[in-house]
This record gives sequence, C-alpha cells and structure tokens, in this order.
Amino acid sequence: MNESNAQLVQIPVDDVHVEGLLELPTGAQGIVLFAHGSGSSRHSPRNNYVARVLHDKGIGTLLLDLLTLAEDLDYHTRFDIDLLTHRLLAVTRWVRTHTPPTRHLPIGYFGASTGAAAALQAAAALGEEIHAVVSRGGRPDLAGNHDLARVKAPTLLLVGSRDEEVLELNREAYACLPCTKELSIIAGATHLFEEAGTLEEVARQAAIWFSQYLKA
Repeated sequence: MNESNAQLVQIPVDDVHVEGLLELPTGAQGIVLFAHGSGSSRHSPRNNYVARVLHDKGIGTLLLDLLTLAEDLDYHTRFDIDLLTHRLLAVTRWVRTHTPPTRHLPIGYFGASTGAAAALQAAAALGEEIHAVVSRGGRPDLAGNHDLARVKAPTLLLVGSRDEEVLELNREAYACLPCTKELSIIAGATHLFEEAGTLEEVARQAAIWFSQYLKA
C-alpha cells in the first residue's frame, strides 16, 4: 500500500471556495479529480472507496465539492452543467499551478451523476491536457453532442445493467464520442452500485483505466 497524506484544500472560484480533499501517494503517477453533481463528493462513501483503490495503485485523488452547501439544496443547481464545468475547469487550473507536486502530474477525471457531464465538457475544452475520463452511473448525455464529439481523452463509461434508463442514455452518448472509449455494463448493478461486489468492480475497472492512460 502506498503512503499518502490527505490535505483539505479550499480553491477560490469567482465568489466561492470549492472545497476538496487532496491525497497523493508517494511517487504518484497522476491525479484524478472527482466531479459529482451534488455537494456530496468529498464525503461520498462510494467516491472515497474508489479513491482508496486508486491510492493503492499509486494514483493521487482530489475529491471535490463543486457546489456549496446552499447550492446543493437547490435541485436545479445540481443540473447546471455549465456551472459544474466552470468550477471543474477552475480547479484543474489550480492543480496545474499548485506547488507542491501536482503541477506536473497527468490529470484524469472521475465523474458521477451530472458530474460526468461536467467532466466530459471540461475534457472537451482542455483537449489532450486531460489524459483519461471515467464515468460512474453518470449522465454523459447532458454534456451535449457538440462537446462529446470534441473529447480526446480515453473515456470509460461504467453503468449498472439494472440502471436501464441511464444505460440507454450512456449508449447514446457513447455513440457520439470519437476518442478511445469503452462502455462497461456492471452486471446486477442499479444506479448507486449498492449490490454486493458491484462498487468493487467499478473501482477495479477505473483503476485499470487510469493506470493505463495517466502517463506523462
């Protein structure tokens, strides 16, 4: 297991501060920014589990609360993809200029729910600066066909087999992506991957994807 130190960070974006939990294993090969469509990302047990698996593979993580507590109470704000993308782009710039060791690390995005759309929009905007994207039960369709068609980062879409509506939306988004891509259907899983073994499979596949593509 790699040693790492967790650090709570506050990243100024416009008139708010985006809070995040930054954790870098010794000798990290890259860093993954976690984007979630609600304010729960930093405290999400599912995201924290995936982050721990990534740490064990030598990959750093930054779990983000892209929305403030007040914004998270507004259902519509959770679906404000432009706002989520704007903040994710600002955080990415911060990672690029942050002094200690994040500035030279290859960057990936892990998006869940509407955060997956923000991750793909940001990846479309930044081109080859983003090395990989993984979506867990996400809504990549909300990124819009124009931005999906501009994504260059290798993209893995993970969806539960029993999450039928979201699976169909992922299939439509997948068809629009021109990049290296994979749609992986997790057998027996519903939207939150609460069934035995399904979250472990999500983390396993995400770790393989990031290990493959997060290279300088």
